[in-house]
Formats: sequence, C-alpha cells, structure tokens
Amino acid sequence: MTNTKEHAEDPCPLVSQCRLPPSTRTVNHLADLLRHHLKAIRSRWRILPPGKIAVIVLAVLRHDQRLADMAGGNNVSESTVRRWRDELITLFAAQAPRLDRALNQGGEVVLIDGTLIATMRHTGKADRRNYSGKHHRHGLHFLALTDERGRLIWISAARPGRTHDNTAARHDRILAHLRAAGLGALADLGFRGLDNDVRDPVIVTGFHASRTHKLTPGQKTANRVLAVGRAPVEHGFAHLKNWRILTKLRTDPAHATRLLRALLVLTNFEVNRRRTIYSSGCRPRPA
Repeated sequence: MTNTKEHAEDPCPLVSQCRLPPSTRTVNHLADLLRHHLKAIRSRWRILPPGKIAVIVLAVLRHDQRLADMAGGNNVSESTVRRWRDELITLFAAQAPRLDRALNQGGEVVLIDGTLIATMRHTGKADRRNYSGKHHRHGLHFLALTDERGRLIWISAARPGRTHDNTAARHDRILAHLRAAGLGALADLGFRGLDNDVRDPVIVTGFHASRTHKLTPGQKTANRVLAVGRAPVEHGFAHLKNWRILTKLRTDPAHATRLLRALLVLTNFEVNRRRTIYSSGCRPRPA
C-alpha cells in the first residue's frame, strides 16, 4: 500500500443554484429588517451585505438547503449561516400577531383548523407523545386561524403530535377570544363539542353521521355549504407548507413555534403582494 498526500477528491467546492419563488420585494424587506436590527444593536458581525444574507436565509427556508452547503458556497462558516437564520426567524416571529390582536382586524367570520408538521423521529419514551395516530407519523400539532379568504392571521404554539384539535383550542381559550371579539368560526367535525351553546353558537362544525343516525338531505346540504366556506383555510396551510423547511423539522418545539410564526409573516407578505398585483390588473414578474 502506497502512502500519498494527494487529495482523493477535488477540494474546489461545488455551488448549486436554486430558484427562489419569493420576489425581490421580499428579499429587500428582509435586508431592510436586518439592516435596521444591526443598526439598533450596534452589531458589526456583517460579513456579507444584508441583501446577500437575505437570499441565503430564504434559500434555507424555502428549499431547506443544508447550512454547510450554503456556507461553503459563500465562503462563511456553518455557524454563521445558522446565526443569520435564527436571527431573522426571531425578528419575523416577533411580528406575528397575538390571538386577541389577530381577531380584532375586522371581518365577521374566521376559519379554524389544526395541522401536523412532520418531525424527525427520536428514540426514547419522551418522543411517543409526538406520534399522531390520525396521521400515523411523528410531528408537532399547530392550530391556526385564517380570514374568509384564507389569509393566515394567527398560529398557535407547537404541541405534541397526539394533541387533539379540541384540546389545543381549549388550552388557547379560542372560544372565549371569539366571543370577546364578536366573531364566528367555521370548523370541521374535529371541533365538535368545543361550543355547546345551541341557541347562539360561535363555532359551527356541521352535522355528524353515525351508524344509528343518518343525515337528512338538508343536513347534507348544510355540510356541503360549510365545506365550501372552509376551503380557504386549506389554501392558507398550502401557502405555509410551500416552505420546504417544514417538510420534516429537525428542531425543538420552542424553535418550531418561532419558525412557524416567522413563516406566517413571510407568507402573508408574499400573498398580499400577489393579490395587490392581480387586483391592479398586472401579472407578477417571475422571481
């Protein structure tokens, strides 16, 4: 066996490119936010321009690019890219509205639903509560509210995947907040029993069929109308889950809560921009 000092592979790093759907306006918004933050804390850890940092963080969030790959392609360390990502996530998560403020933005009806964000499976008994029997996978449960058009207005903290929608809603006192704001909510059958007020219900869940009780034609029609009214909430979740970093989280629940709230702000920023462009009769330029 001959010893040699030659490298087995070419040490020159390969840089891959990816298309970022977020617009230039979103990149500039991230760069301005980072620039003002650095000025406020009088920090000098800037290695690259804020615009370049914004592009790197968006690539990590949108396409779930590995931190080591983004670091090698930009001649920075992996810990630096991680610090940039966590810093911007914290800044955007702070802009997410609280539940009481989100319900005071106008309108008469909101849409409520729960979703499961998949996570990596860990060993030990502590991870068993993250297993969702409904979805047959490990994850974290989030509760979200949208307006009538499907725009996300609030998202809850992360909870174990086995958490029921009703349990999460009771913990966040959703019913009390809705009554205080004078709003109604459309929900699926998973929220049955949350609002037991028959005369003046706040949360409408539709009718449930059983083996002994079949639905009447009128009840079936009411369920179809409710399903049409609830459809935009699925669109809101679809916009949120376009961020591929949510494909399978590899983080703790506290950081997952900040991440989801930061992505809520970014998603609404992009969705509002597109709606403004379409309402003005112009088509958005490709990013």
